[in-house]
Amino acid sequence: MWQLTVPWWELVLRSTGVYLFLLGLLRITGRRAVGQLSPFDLVLLLVLSNAVQNSMNGGDNSLIGGLISAVTLVAVNHLFDVATTASKRFDRLIGGRPLILIPNGRLRPRSIATADLSQRDINAALRKAGCICVNEVRVAMLETNGQISVVLRRSRP
Repeated sequence: MWQLTVPWWELVLRSTGVYLFLLGLLRITGRRAVGQLSPFDLVLLLVLSNAVQNSMNGGDNSLIGGLISAVTLVAVNHLFDVATTASKRFDRLIGGRPLILIPNGRLRPRSIATADLSQRDINAALRKAGCICVNEVRVAMLETNGQISVVLRRSRP
């Protein structure tokens, strides 16, 4: 339980490598916010965590090994938070840029497809903004946190 079967530094390297790999993989696959996860997305995350577990611990199932891996993951995540706060360039690299989905009341099908959004997602965001018709939208953007923000055109009296 307390005896490591691999060196502590190997656990740190393995955990960091898996974190970076998954960050890149998830960055490539899309920008859904945690609140927007579909059941399929949630299952994927759970299965991914199980799939990479052995690559992180290298066969070490000790308590200390698990704690070292957990501390490493939290520390690397904190370092990424600090780095993205300190550097706009790094923040854009990791978080991406907002994507315009609807400029001046016109849907951009290519942007919507790139963002892997459905018409249902767009309609829900419009309804949430108090809008029924796309023509009422000045701009709708997919933010880097996965949320869709909608700015309506000002109504004329």
